[in-house]
Amino acid sequence: MKTLLAAFLFCAAPALAECRLALALGLDVSGSVDGQEYRLQMDGLAAALQAPEVQAQILALPAAPIWLTIYEWSGSGYQRLVVPWTPLRNTSDLASVSSTLLARQRPRSAGSTAIGHAMYFADYLFRQRPNCQAYTLDLSGDGESNDGQFPQVVRREDRFKGVTINGLVIGSDVTVGRDERQMEMMALSAYYRARVIWGPGAFIEVAQGFEDFERAMTRKLLRETKGILVGRR
Repeated sequence: MKTLLAAFLFCAAPALAECRLALALGLDVSGSVDGQEYRLQMDGLAAALQAPEVQAQILALPAAPIWLTIYEWSGSGYQRLVVPWTPLRNTSDLASVSSTLLARQRPRSAGSTAIGHAMYFADYLFRQRPNCQAYTLDLSGDGESNDGQFPQVVRREDRFKGVTINGLVIGSDVTVGRDERQMEMMALSAYYRARVIWGPGAFIEVAQGFEDFERAMTRKLLRETKGILVGRR
């Protein structure tokens, strides 16, 4: 019996150590996001990944790294990979991801917002990264879904069992009046809570406009990467 147990642990160890978290970041590039806001989103994420406190958490267990992938989404027919699955074992890995984001140019994309299809694309990516302890989808957006399958339907499909879906709600930079902006953000936050986020411990973070994206993303990454231990999904 001891021999069989030892053999099992030996065989399981590489899979357990391979990936402690698969983290997919989906960035909204729909028609409501202009060129300047696109740049703030990409540059903000690049800076968040370089924040010392974020790096400390991500690189805490290099033998069992966090694997990161980043993609853009808008309408039901537009999802584009920006950073393929990358194990984050050292500062050079994080610097490489940040450099890719800083060099990224805004693509042409559909003007609609298909949150459900952004979820489907994340599922496609997760299937390429098996044997992780945990799976988290991080969706950033500045509006409600208006195209494709409803996100509240998609998230309940069997494919998302064992997946946590978090949201980063981005307030409008063009809304006139502080009270009106706050009302819009409250409404969008309520929408994300009711129809987008999913799974144990799922949460939303709020950016007070795209200028605030870096701060909000930094807080979000800290929450998503805190206390991730080695284990099986």
